[in-house]
Amino acid sequence: MGVFLILLLWLLSFGVLSNGLSANASSRPAVVNIGAIFTPDSTIGRVAKIAIEEAVKDVNSNSSVLQGTKLNVDIRNSNCSGFLGLVEALRYMETDVVAVIGPQSSVVAHTILHVANELKTPFLSFAATDPTLSSLQFPYFIRTTQSDLHQMTAVADIVEHYARRCRVSYKAGIPPGDLSRSEIMDILVKVALTESRVIVLHAYPAAGFMVFSVAHYLGMMDDGYVWIATDWLSSALDSASPQRAQTLTETMQGVLVLRQHTPDSERKRAFMARWNNLTGGSLGLSTYGLYAYDTVWLTAHAIDSFLSQGGVISFSNDSRLNSLEGKSQLHLEALVIFDGGPLLLKNILQTEFVGLTGPVQFNSDKSLTLPAYEIINIIGTGLHRVGYWCNYSGLSTVAPETLYSRPPNRSSANQQLNSVIWPGESIKTPRGWVFPNNGKQLRIGVPRRVSYREFVSQVAGTNNFKGFCIDVFTAAVNLLPYAVPYQFVPYGNGRENPSYTELVNLITTGIFDGVVGDIAIVTNRTKIVDFTQPYAASGLVVVAPVRKLNTGAWAFLRPFSRQMWGVTAAFFIFIGIVVWILEHRINDEFRGPPKKQLITILCEFDLNPQLYSPIKGIETLKDGDDPIGYQVGSFAEHYLSEGIGISKSRLKALGSPEEYAAALRKGPENGGVAAVVDERPYIELFLASQCKFRIIGQEFTKSGWGFAFPRDSPLPIDLSTAILTLSENGDLQRIHDKWLTTSSCSSDNTELESDRLHLKSFWGLYLLCGIACFIALLIYFLQIVNKFRKASPEDVIDGQGSSRSKRLQTLLSLIDEKEDQSRSDRKRRKLERSLSENNGEVDLERDSKRKSSQISDNSFNSRS
Repeated sequence: MGVFLILLLWLLSFGVLSNGLSANASSRPAVVNIGAIFTPDSTIGRVAKIAIEEAVKDVNSNSSVLQGTKLNVDIRNSNCSGFLGLVEALRYMETDVVAVIGPQSSVVAHTILHVANELKTPFLSFAATDPTLSSLQFPYFIRTTQSDLHQMTAVADIVEHYARRCRVSYKAGIPPGDLSRSEIMDILVKVALTESRVIVLHAYPAAGFMVFSVAHYLGMMDDGYVWIATDWLSSALDSASPQRAQTLTETMQGVLVLRQHTPDSERKRAFMARWNNLTGGSLGLSTYGLYAYDTVWLTAHAIDSFLSQGGVISFSNDSRLNSLEGKSQLHLEALVIFDGGPLLLKNILQTEFVGLTGPVQFNSDKSLTLPAYEIINIIGTGLHRVGYWCNYSGLSTVAPETLYSRPPNRSSANQQLNSVIWPGESIKTPRGWVFPNNGKQLRIGVPRRVSYREFVSQVAGTNNFKGFCIDVFTAAVNLLPYAVPYQFVPYGNGRENPSYTELVNLITTGIFDGVVGDIAIVTNRTKIVDFTQPYAASGLVVVAPVRKLNTGAWAFLRPFSRQMWGVTAAFFIFIGIVVWILEHRINDEFRGPPKKQLITILCEFDLNPQLYSPIKGIETLKDGDDPIGYQVGSFAEHYLSEGIGISKSRLKALGSPEEYAAALRKGPENGGVAAVVDERPYIELFLASQCKFRIIGQEFTKSGWGFAFPRDSPLPIDLSTAILTLSENGDLQRIHDKWLTTSSCSSDNTELESDRLHLKSFWGLYLLCGIACFIALLIYFLQIVNKFRKASPEDVIDGQGSSRSKRLQTLLSLIDEKEDQSRSDRKRRKLERSLSENNGEVDLERDSKRKSSQISDNSFNSRS
C-alpha cells in the first residue's frame, strides 16, 4: 500500500494521468507539452525553428509567465505533405500535447484540421495564409499571421492606384512539386500572348525564382511589364544571406513586393541583434520568424490563464474509436480528446499582449486585428520601401501605426505611394496592357446601313466601309501610341437598317470585339458595354410639316396669343394714362384734342411672316392619336413606347429619307404620319434637301454617338483621348464637313418651338414697367397733394356746392392746369440775380484783403 501511495503522489506531481485521471486542480503541472508541425528545411521553416526554440527559452526563463511551469515543444516535420502532416498530427493526439503550433502550409492545414476539430486541440498557425481556412469550418484553428485575403486586397489597391477598372484576365496555374525550366517557359509563353502586362506572382519560393529567371530570359522583365510578388518573395529575400539575396535580385529588377508590416520597436531591434549573433549572418530573420516567436508567447499566455482559471490538463478516450480496438493495425483507439480544449481555445482568443510583431489581438472572426503590409521596390541590390498598405486607410507613405489615431480615410486623393522604378529601369508608369501578339485581329462589327449612307456604308463587293463614322474611327486609331489590328465585319441583311441594340448585344456574347458606327449611347447599352467619349452630339427631335402664315388681313395677330394681346393692350392704355398725367401740365403735345393725344402715345409694329405647325413638340404627339414615324433599327421605337408610353400601334417604321418625306406629305389622314421622331444628325441631313419640314421644339433626349467595346476594355479610354485630340485640332470638324455638307435649304432650318409668344415670356418685363410707372405716379401725386395743401382759401373755386366738392374741384384744377412758365422764369431770374450779387460781394471782400496786405508790407519795410 505504501508503494502505491508513493507512485500515485509522483504521478500527481508530474501533472498527467491517462484514461480520464487528472491532475490536482489546485496545483500547476511541472511541464506543459505543446507540439510544432512544419517543414524545418523550407525557407520559412528554417527561420521558424530557431524563432520557436528561442521563444520557448525566453518563456521558461521568465517566471512571471507560467509561474514555474516549464513549456516543452515537440517539433515534427510535415515535409510540406498533407499526408505526412496528418500522420504527425495523429501522433500528437496519442500524447499529452495541449496545443500545436502549425501547420506551416495551408495545404497541410486543410488536411489535419479535421483532426483538431474532433480531438479539441487548438492549432495555431504562423504561416497558413489561405483565407478559405475559415474559423466556422475549423473552430480550433487560430491564424497568428495575416490572411491572404488582406494581401490580395493590397495587391488590388496597388493596381487600382496606377490603373483604373482592371480585372483578372488570365490565370496560369503552377503545378506543385519539382518543375523543369521548359515547363515554366511554356506557362510564361502563354502569359506573354495575352494582352495584360500586369503579372501577380503567388508561388512557393523555388518555383517563383525559376519564373523570374525564365521571364528575364524571355524579355518579360523589360519596359512595359509590371510584376507584383506576394510576401513569399520578401520572406525568401529577408531570410537569405546578403550575398545570396544580391544574386537572386539580379533577375527581378523593378518588381514590387509585399511584406507583412511589423512596427519598429526597441524589443524587435534587440531580438534582431540577438538573431545575427545566433546565425552569424548566414540566415536572415523574416516576418514569419517574428510571427512564430509571438505564437509561442501567445500559447504560453493562454496556458497561464487557463491554469489560473482552474483549468485541468486531462484527456479522455473517444468512445467512437473504442469500437475499433483490435480491428485495425492503426491503433486509432489510442487517440485522446483534450478535455480542456474549449477553455484553452477561449483563453487564446482573449489573450492580448505586445510582441515582436506589435499588438497581438483577435477580432470576432478569430483573425489578427489591423493587418498591414509594406510595399517594396527591388532596385539594384537592395529593397526600397515605397509605401504601406493597411485595411484602415489603404495606401500611404507613412507607417500605419501613425494613422490609427486619425479617422480612416480611403479617398483616392489620400492614397499615395512614393515613386517606383519599373522593369526596364523606367520611371514612367506602364500602361499595363498591349494587344495580344497572337496574330488575331479584333472583330469590329459595322452596321450595313441602307439609308443615310453618309454616316456608314459598305463598299460594294468588299468588307471595307466608308463614311463619317468610319473616318472618325480610323483617325482616332491612328493617334493611339500602339498598333490596333482589326477587321471590319458587316452586320445586317443589306435590305434594311439592322437593329443597333442587337448589334451591341453581340459584344457581350463574344461575336464582336467592338462596334463602330452611328451607335447612340443610351442607358440600356451602357449597362453591358463600355463606350468611348461621344464624337457626335445626338438626341431625339420631332420633325413635321410647316406652312407660312403671313397672308390675310389679320396676319398681324399671329405673333402673340390672345392673353398676350390682352395684357399688351391693357399696358398700352395704362402707360398712356401715366404719360398723360405726367406730361399734361408741362407738354403742349398732351393738351390738345383726345385724338391727337392718342396718336402720340400709340406705336406701330412690324410683323414678319410666321411658320406654323399644329404640332408643338413631343407632348403634342404624346397626347394625340396620330401615327408617328421612326427610323428602322433606331432606339427611338423603344424610347417612344417604353420611355414615353406611346402605343406601338401608332408607331410606323420608315426606312429612308424618301419614306420620311412621303409619309409627312400624306399626313395622318391619308395613311402617312403626323411627325417623324429621329436623332438630330439624321434629321439635319434630311432637312438639307427637304425645305417643307422643320424641327419642332427642342431635343427631348440628350445623348451622343460613340464606339462600343466590352466592359473593362482599355480601348474606350485611349480612343476617348484620341477623339478629344481630333476635336481640339479641328480634324473632327473637317471630317464632318467632308461627309455632311448641307445645301442652301438648310440655312432656313429654324426650329419651331411655338407659333406664338405667350405671356410667361414677358411677365418680368411687364413687372418692371409697372413698378416704374407706379413710382412715377406716386411722386407726381405727392407733389400735387403738397401743392393742394398749401393753396390759399381764395384759390378755392367760387360757386355753389359744399366745401368738399369745392376742394375736389380745386384738386382737379391743379392737376389739369398748365404750369405757369412766367412764374418759373421769374424764379430763375431771381436766382441768377442773387448769385450775381453774392459774387460781387466776394470780389469786394477779396480786394479789401489785398489792400490791407499791401499796407502791412509797406509798414514793415519802413521799420526795417
